[in-house]
Amino acid sequence: ALDFQNKAEVKEFLEKFNDEKLYVKVGMELFYGEGIEIIKMIKEMGHNIFLDLKLHDIPNTVKSAMKQLAKLDVDMINVHASGSVAMMKAAIEGLEAGKTGEKRPLCIAVTCLTSLDQEVLDNELLIHEPLEDVVLKWAQNAKAAGLDGVVCSPLESRVIHDNLGLDCWISSQTGNKGWYLYKRRIIYYI
Repeated sequence: ALDFQNKAEVKEFLEKFNDEKLYVKVGMELFYGEGIEIIKMIKEMGHNIFLDLKLHDIPNTVKSAMKQLAKLDVDMINVHASGSVAMMKAAIEGLEAGKTGEKRPLCIAVTCLTSLDQEVLDNELLIHEPLEDVVLKWAQNAKAAGLDGVVCSPLESRVIHDNLGLDCWISSQTGNKGWYLYKRRIIYYI
């Protein structure tokens, strides 16, 4: 993750890897702060980019946004699975329409943010199904929509593998102790 404040800090960091091709994550803060120029710079340096913007809007808006983002030649991008099957299908359509080469960027869906737990689902979002069932349903929706994989807590990765098979790529977030304040469903590997 390129958790830096500006383009200069990113460049200084990436110059340490001139002989390597990295797969880096550009999140909202860096992208919104530096714009598409940060993407252009990283691509010019020869690195792969996961653009972590977690799009979530009506299908037509997501389709149009993905068409534009695909033109940046990023390698992977994501959406919120809670946005619906129609929204996720529209994301794929937009990526196909905007791709710069033969292959579109990979598209993965965030199932349930790790800052959410059963209490938040029940009391704030009025989703009264067990959290594990919600995550599995949203992962099934992502697969049905043609996405390339899902992001989930390690706590739900087994149920997704067991129900969706090994052809559905899973990224399970793990973090450092600093993440604990806002990520409730993680496993620490020390």
